[in-house]
Amino acid sequence: MGAEQELTGPDFMAGVKASTLGPSEKVLGHANGEAVMLARLGDDYVAIGATCTHYSGPLAEGVIDGETVHCPWHHACFSLRTGEALRAPALNPVACWNVERRGDDVFVTGKRERDPLDATYPIHSGTDAAATPRDIVIIGMGAAGCAATEMLRRCGYNGCLTVVDADEGSPYDRPNLSKDYLAGNAPEDWIPIRSADFYEQHDVAVVRGRATRIDTAAKRVEVEGRDAIPYDRLLIATGAEPVRLKMPGGDLPHVHYLRSWQDSRAIIAASKTKRRALVMGASFIGLEVAASLRTRGLDVHVIAPDTLPLERVLGEQLGTYIKSLHEEKGVVFRLGHTGTSIEPDAVVLDDGTRIPADLVVIGVGVRPRLELAESAGLAMEKGVVVNELLETSVPGVYAAGDIARWPDAYSGERIRVEHWVVAERQGQVAARNILGAGERFDQAPFFWSAHYDVSINYVGHAEQWDRVEVDGDAAKKDVSVRYIRGEKVLALATIFRDEESLKAEIAWERRGAERT
Repeated sequence: MGAEQELTGPDFMAGVKASTLGPSEKVLGHANGEAVMLARLGDDYVAIGATCTHYSGPLAEGVIDGETVHCPWHHACFSLRTGEALRAPALNPVACWNVERRGDDVFVTGKRERDPLDATYPIHSGTDAAATPRDIVIIGMGAAGCAATEMLRRCGYNGCLTVVDADEGSPYDRPNLSKDYLAGNAPEDWIPIRSADFYEQHDVAVVRGRATRIDTAAKRVEVEGRDAIPYDRLLIATGAEPVRLKMPGGDLPHVHYLRSWQDSRAIIAASKTKRRALVMGASFIGLEVAASLRTRGLDVHVIAPDTLPLERVLGEQLGTYIKSLHEEKGVVFRLGHTGTSIEPDAVVLDDGTRIPADLVVIGVGVRPRLELAESAGLAMEKGVVVNELLETSVPGVYAAGDIARWPDAYSGERIRVEHWVVAERQGQVAARNILGAGERFDQAPFFWSAHYDVSINYVGHAEQWDRVEVDGDAAKKDVSVRYIRGEKVLALATIFRDEESLKAEIAWERRGAERT
């Protein structure tokens, strides 16, 4: 996705001096008409494609950690030796190039290609082959379910693999539904994560239906209108759904919620004939929708009970900046108010004000889909309780994504977050653990939010904090904000400080690993 990088720097096929790079240094160049990043690992020189396979981020501007490079935009991670995508949000590898040392010069030569699901994660060597599950079932084809499905095949698992999901369009790039796609800057073919025949090619059975019950004693999943599906191991990745408001007029045809691809398409279709939009809720989704609709030229009002948008998550400084950014683009805020009713051509507020609107989008948050897990008797605590391996209270049953509450390695607290990247990464770890890897999930939570040409990166998790430390100026689009409780920095939000954000993520994960 995104525009390819222009070819800059040296032609590596013509060779560069070995002294160009010190240990763990990298340089951007090109080979055979493609952007390539050359890096030095000890006395070795390696080369991989320089464009992240997620949104085409510039890997040469990322951070090298050991034998990996982290993308500066959305923190995907690749092996410098193989090009393998080691962690989400990138699911595909980058190209890996052959490198030759000839005297004092280094040359990049031919490129090695591979299938994205080559078995580059062999099943854990300590696993008893006889204990490998014959039947694995995944409920949910969102971020966690999709990533887990692919990881199982990448690990070389060749048993029966079934995914149950009622959404005909899944899996798709959900974050883009409120960002570039809704704004009209991303084409339709960006949204599917895989081609229509991808899962058939990799022998994955996709069952389009609603899972209605998990029978943990019989080890089977009941699906509406279909035979029950047996499992040896189960991953529950049911995700979340929008909080729906009950108010007069809430079911009118011009009232929309945004969660699915179908929802985004419906809002896009409405935006072509409507001129006055009102967004209920100053959440990330609500504000991204507001930005997208302004980009499409609609008049946009945002109403919310908050004093500042996103203040609860980002604090006063960034909340003030986000509000001013949207106002500069023409968004009108009515904060400290809620809607009491929706009419065909207006929304009535709690103070009696009537705001004209022929398109209404409600974005007041989501709630995890917990019914299946709860009725199956799994341990619950404002989410599905899982251990550090993402296994639930029932052996052999795992949970990942928006529903999972896990022990955070860094803070030492149990947390549950609703971030796309976290869900993908948990799906990958859960898949490996289903096959016996015994791998702790100790990755730092990460998300990004896009508002016009400004992207906010957020690492960590801070539900409450004592104080914030601000470095830089948000108005100049150059700032970092640390959220601190006691003496511990719980989270970091940055604008156009990608390297700082990446290094914070790496450092927190290292400290979290040291706690164990």
